[in-house]
Amino acid sequence: MSKKTSHSNSIENLDLSDVKLRSVRGIAIMGGRTFFMQALSLVAFFFLTVFLDQSEIGIFLIVSAVIGFLRYFSDIGLAASLIQKKDNPTNTQLRTTFTVQQILVLFILLVLAFLTPFLVKFYNLTNQVTMLLFAFGFSFFLASLKTIPSVLLERELKFEKLIIPDLLENLTYHVVAVFLAWLGYGVDSFFWAILARAIVGLVAIYVIRPWNIGFAFSFVELKQLLRFGIPYQLNTFLATIKDDGITAFIGGIIGTSGVGYLGWAQKWSQTPLRLIMDNVMKVTFPAFSRMQEQKDYLIKAVNKSIFFVCALIFPSVVGMVVLSSFVLDLLPNYEKWRPALVPLFLVSINTMFAAATTPLTNLLNATGRIKITFYLMLMWVLLTWLFIPVLSIFHGVNGAALGYAIVGSSSIVAIFVARKIFKFDIAFAIYKPLFSSVLMGIFVFLLSKLMTISLLSLIALILLGGLIYLATLYLFAGDDLVKDIKKIISQFIRKN
Repeated sequence: MSKKTSHSNSIENLDLSDVKLRSVRGIAIMGGRTFFMQALSLVAFFFLTVFLDQSEIGIFLIVSAVIGFLRYFSDIGLAASLIQKKDNPTNTQLRTTFTVQQILVLFILLVLAFLTPFLVKFYNLTNQVTMLLFAFGFSFFLASLKTIPSVLLERELKFEKLIIPDLLENLTYHVVAVFLAWLGYGVDSFFWAILARAIVGLVAIYVIRPWNIGFAFSFVELKQLLRFGIPYQLNTFLATIKDDGITAFIGGIIGTSGVGYLGWAQKWSQTPLRLIMDNVMKVTFPAFSRMQEQKDYLIKAVNKSIFFVCALIFPSVVGMVVLSSFVLDLLPNYEKWRPALVPLFLVSINTMFAAATTPLTNLLNATGRIKITFYLMLMWVLLTWLFIPVLSIFHGVNGAALGYAIVGSSSIVAIFVARKIFKFDIAFAIYKPLFSSVLMGIFVFLLSKLMTISLLSLIALILLGGLIYLATLYLFAGDDLVKDIKKIISQFIRKN
């Protein structure tokens, strides 16, 4: 092997202090990145929902769900297995993973080509959807080439580098999509935006983390990786059926406009999850994996991560639901989305439960308890396919949203199971942020009924709600909250 190859494929060894430091800094870095990207995403989504109608948004969401479902079969958990490994993966393991993944990706592209005419007929869609499916397929292939560089950066906890391709991808996608939608390209706006995003992301990650692409196959290494990969991927498969699968299915029940309304509600209600939780999960999975033998540190980290997620997501979701009608009154041109307000309230219940339970399932995966998360995911899948389609048939979009709320409420089981294993402080991590958020929501709702509809009133309500929440949370969490904030700031500004 050449020196160049050895250098580009090498992986750092990290001790516990490195893991803790890089994890805290990683959360801060990923959080900063996400605040910027979610602001961009929300602005872009707002303009897209102004320039495009409900049906066009629904078409994009249905096609995205179909592709998301097929994407599952492009991986068998090998990437996650490489991240979860206690020891550094070998070059043979990396190239075996890459080889197997490329074979699977090519197979999926052939399946997509075969299914395209059926999908267009099933959803009664136009030929534009064929081009959209082509764009997703091509971007799907390019994304598979990014897997190994991304795995290497995650194992090294170098999130400050990992975010750069993501930033460039999302910036390209949103700018192109909004600009073309404004010009009147309709669904075709997504076609060009998807292609541009895929090309920019691929180039960026290989500039930042070069990896010498190569093919290899070792049955012994593959078998070792699959011991974790297959159970992990089974969970992913169940999640795919639960999310993308159900979206693609109910599209035939509530139509493209119904999917548009439901997608609008989910987009806004899940924004706090995408803003906060996704980045915490991305950091804590490799970090928890490295802490498997340090149980005391692990439990402390679990407490902090759940509290951090809930303390930020709970008030965001409550505030969004309470002020949603006020915002639509303020923006008359956005009135076409008023039928989505009831779904917004209902799917927000699911979001609240996800904030509390996703860190716990992430912890179970990181510590090798894949069977437990598999059974939990199986429960959620069965409930999803039991309630959502049936309620959609009888109550349309609102019924589908009610189904999501019921499924989310079942997450109490996950909290109970994880609590028995790790003994985390549920009162500190979940109850205190929840109670503070409810008090804030009541105050903001009552006050909004007394104020005139204006941008100034909206800003005042947001600021007052934030102050009430912080004061209430400080009353409950007190010194522990202040200490944690100081610790995060001090660790973030330290040098590696």
